[in-house]
Amino acid sequence: MKIRSLSLGLGALALSLVVAGCGDDGNDTAKEGDGALDLVKAGTLTVCSDVPYPPFEDFDESSESGFKGFDIDIVTAIAEGLELDLRVQDSSFDALQSGQALNAGQCDMAASAMTITDDRKQSLDFSDGYYDSEQSLLVPAGSDIASIEDLAGKKVGVQQGTTGKAYTEENAPDADIITFPSDAEMFQAIKAGQVDALLQDLPVNLDHQKAGGFEVVETYSTDEQYGLAMKKGNTELVDAVNEQLSEMRDDGSYDEIYNSYFATE
Repeated sequence: MKIRSLSLGLGALALSLVVAGCGDDGNDTAKEGDGALDLVKAGTLTVCSDVPYPPFEDFDESSESGFKGFDIDIVTAIAEGLELDLRVQDSSFDALQSGQALNAGQCDMAASAMTITDDRKQSLDFSDGYYDSEQSLLVPAGSDIASIEDLAGKKVGVQQGTTGKAYTEENAPDADIITFPSDAEMFQAIKAGQVDALLQDLPVNLDHQKAGGFEVVETYSTDEQYGLAMKKGNTELVDAVNEQLSEMRDDGSYDEIYNSYFATE
């Protein structure tokens, strides 16, 4: 809640990166080239993300931004190309996917492993897709759950407002679906034995599998793409972001970021 589909092209300039942890409520306008970008704070790209959700976003006190992950690296490159400072702040995923945080001016962009859906397009504008996604089922090692057909009567953890939750409701209607506000609570629940399985984005469950004691037993092709979400009607920012994504694709920097997280031997 995955691989690639971007468009357009524009030259990008490298600049400095400044990060903080909290957003402003102002509504200044920043200049980018000959156009004007409608930003929460002039000169700064303010990005909201639901943290932790590794490998896409996680806390990292050693980094300049205080965050790390695939999404963080992508928006860092975008901010540099737009000659903007970067500010990243933590937010609940439900507030992001519903449009509440962006349309209230809390941030300029949501970078939070968010699937582009028709429902979300009603309240948000999206960049071109930048990651193709699958859903997956994670269970404790040695579990008798081998597929989604085995979930009847089982407690399945899902995250509020996600496509994983929608997929579980549609395809495992006899499961006892337990909704959590974030992946952190979900993973704690399965470790404590409070749920029998987690159904969510494949890379996140693979990250949990690496921790040991858990395994991904099934994956589901859902034709999902992640997009960077922006305030409805902020077309100038959407266009500028798409230009940067296209430039990253053309110059190879997108592939470098992607391979650092998802390349397989």
